Amino acid sequence: MRRFTQELTQSQNIEILKNGKTGVLAVLGDENYPYAIPLNYVYYDSIIYFHCAKEGHKIDSIKNNPKCSFCVVDKDEVIAEKFATDYRSVVVFGKISIIDNEEEKIRTIKILTKKYAPNCNDEIINQTINAEKKFLCMLKLIPQHITGKQAKKLK
Repeated sequence: MRRFTQELTQSQNIEILKNGKTGVLAVLGDENYPYAIPLNYVYYDSIIYFHCAKEGHKIDSIKNNPKCSFCVVDKDEVIAEKFATDYRSVVVFGKISIIDNEEEKIRTIKILTKKYAPNCNDEIINQTINAEKKFLCMLKLIPQHITGKQAKKLK
């Protein structure tokens, strides 16, 4: 990072990851083109979890190369009169994999569901998981490096 004075602490980075709703996952796609896709996620026990379909470009890319990055934007406000932007974001670099273990898959689906539907009762969650789990794939990103940055004025 060039501007160390704007660097976020690791605790600030983690707070952004815990509180964010959507991030952009970037993997190496077909013909070595970057492939970036916005996804809902949950940060739990130092791992980032995603759900997706069992087939598709993202899954093919992950199988070919597990290295990825994931970006969460916490603040993005353009200040037109100053030709500036107040921003705060985090980028995670790591390796992503498909969760094959059925118990881990169900556990992480529940963790993700509780983040986005916190008032949903366990019975409905379990019924939905049982109906949909054969179609769902769960992914886990194990961070190797996390960095965050914000606009000077936000320090």
